[in-house]
Amino acid sequence: MTTFKPFLTALALMLSLASTSLLAEETYTIRLAETWGPNSPILGETPRSMAAMAEKMSGGRLKFRIDSSNKHKAPFGIFDMVKAGQYDMGHTASYYYKGSIPNAMYFTTVPFGMIAQEQYAWFYYGGGMELMEKVYSPHGLLSFPGGNTGNQMGGWFREEINSVEDLQGLKMRTPGFAGEVMAEVGVAVTNIPPGELYSSLERGTIDALEWVGPALDFNMGFHQIAKYYYSGWQEPGAEVQFLINKKTWDELPEELQEILRVSMRTAAYDMYIQSTHESGVAWDRMKEDYPDVTHKTFPPEVIDALRDATEKLLAEEAEKDELAKEIITSQENYLKQVRQWTNISDKAYLNSVSGE
Repeated sequence: MTTFKPFLTALALMLSLASTSLLAEETYTIRLAETWGPNSPILGETPRSMAAMAEKMSGGRLKFRIDSSNKHKAPFGIFDMVKAGQYDMGHTASYYYKGSIPNAMYFTTVPFGMIAQEQYAWFYYGGGMELMEKVYSPHGLLSFPGGNTGNQMGGWFREEINSVEDLQGLKMRTPGFAGEVMAEVGVAVTNIPPGELYSSLERGTIDALEWVGPALDFNMGFHQIAKYYYSGWQEPGAEVQFLINKKTWDELPEELQEILRVSMRTAAYDMYIQSTHESGVAWDRMKEDYPDVTHKTFPPEVIDALRDATEKLLAEEAEKDELAKEIITSQENYLKQVRQWTNISDKAYLNSVSGE
């Protein structure tokens, strides 16, 4: 038997090497569901950009199948589908799921909160990622920043808003925590899937709506119905997300996890700069082609009422939930620190060169 030992050792080594080689060539198909409809600009381009980068960097070992809302029929069901394993990943916005997982809404945006660059700094250097993991891990999920629209507009209104009284009974589509704030000041709030927004405004089902900004609003055609376009307060930096089923993530080799992580982060950044570019282009075109569109800012009285309502509701959430308190406190403390720099850099620069 001793004469066979070198052969058996060599055979074991070859089998081991073959097994390693097979593992190295193993491919993984990731099923991703998105909230957005087919051919949705910017939002829909982001998961496809991520997938293309991940496939290329992995040498084809990562492959993706992306289903839009017309395929899976559940634009606001991404959280449940990824949690259940029906899909491996999702591209959506966490504040859509405040009914199922209330503490998720803070990771999209908070009214009067951080702008995009401050928010990204909080996620990656201020403890935001760790807090997000606390919220999602009990559900067997991981969440990663999935792209930012930048500062969103306050919405399209059929009638001018001159006072808080003008908001009383107004039927408006606005999601997330901002919807709760609007309800607090008397707005009749509803959340409507993106594909139904134009028809709802046209038919008078709603009187006003908030979507994103010129980059995405222009092609939706809202300016053809409502001419008052208000600057925002509610989503100073709106972050969408990549959701990943933890079981899917754990099954990926470490190097593919890293490729996926880098691809998501790069695609998220690209969405932010693309949104900035496209909003500039779209607003210029809107002013030229639709001169009746009137840009407005909400009166100080309205802003004060919205700020008071925001502070009241945040205090109530922090009082009743320890994790909510931890997230809210983290964001408030980080904003207090970083906004000092924003004020003496970007804000001071814009104020000093504006000529106003």
